[in-house]
Amino acid sequence: MLRSLFAGISGLRVNQTALDVTGNNIANANTVGFKSSSTVFSDTLSQMLTAASAPAGNGNLGGTNAIQIGLGTQLAAVKTNFTQGANETTGVPTDMMVSGDGFFVVGDGSNRYLTRAGAFSFDTNGNMVAPDGKLVQGYAVSGYADTEDLTTTPPTHVGDPIYANRANDGGTPPVIDSTDTAGTGLGTMNLKMNDDGTTSGPLGTYWAARGYDGSTPALAIPKLQSYTIGRDGTVTGTYSNGERLAIGRIAIANVQNPQGLEKAGDSEYVYSPNSGLIEYGAPGENSDYGQNGLITTGALEMSNVDLSQEFTNLILAQRGFQASSKVITTSDEVLETLVNMKR
Repeated sequence: MLRSLFAGISGLRVNQTALDVTGNNIANANTVGFKSSSTVFSDTLSQMLTAASAPAGNGNLGGTNAIQIGLGTQLAAVKTNFTQGANETTGVPTDMMVSGDGFFVVGDGSNRYLTRAGAFSFDTNGNMVAPDGKLVQGYAVSGYADTEDLTTTPPTHVGDPIYANRANDGGTPPVIDSTDTAGTGLGTMNLKMNDDGTTSGPLGTYWAARGYDGSTPALAIPKLQSYTIGRDGTVTGTYSNGERLAIGRIAIANVQNPQGLEKAGDSEYVYSPNSGLIEYGAPGENSDYGQNGLITTGALEMSNVDLSQEFTNLILAQRGFQASSKVITTSDEVLETLVNMKR
């Protein structure tokens, strides 16, 4: 059979893949946090007809180049473009976008996922959740965890340094560690649990130590009235007694090679052997992979799909497909001519 026939078939195959990738990009032009992809082609092995030769030793005959014929093309890679998408202001306080490098962290109880889509909300239990129900992860402020002694380490007030909740030894709480590859201390961002109206919970213990034991109306346990989320991811609550306390801090994750992450659907990504270890930290914090981005609230990061580029890619893939199909029909005509020569 003619080599051109199989080369044309390989061209059809890879240009079809390019059409698939481009079509997916266009379909997700309005998907929050979506990152566009592009295809990279490479040639396949070439058949060696004549090997190269060196110049003759006497200098009377020059060298010759190898004669090789290519056997078509193949898909080399599908690359994800992680450039920043446009900012869409929504005014919804739980809508967030990462301005810079990094990903939000969400979990389903057994696995963690990375995402740039910050269209979050609260469920009936006070958990901050993604649209697919996964729980948004963050760090508790020092003094708000069951593992800490609240009588010696009171909750951190706004303006004080924010600490991660992990491995507390009863002394100075450790700062958020940018080399946290295990995600130690990460937990669900929850507001209702910090306003459970009891003295058994972490915040309840704090209020009890302050005299708010519910014994009289004047000593009723303060209720959470409102909250704000800062650029550094700190969730600050305003309580009915006028106090403003830092409740927790939204987590940010970063990796050495974002393009190595595997897509898991719902605009989420998971670790792969080529992504590098995931480092969990906080917005604005320095990690081994650079500085984590800051959070912009009341806004969403839109898709970074460039429609003008995608429609151009659509034309290129279409023409490539047509040209490859023409190679196949031409090869078929040549074969038909050879068959008819016997008649």
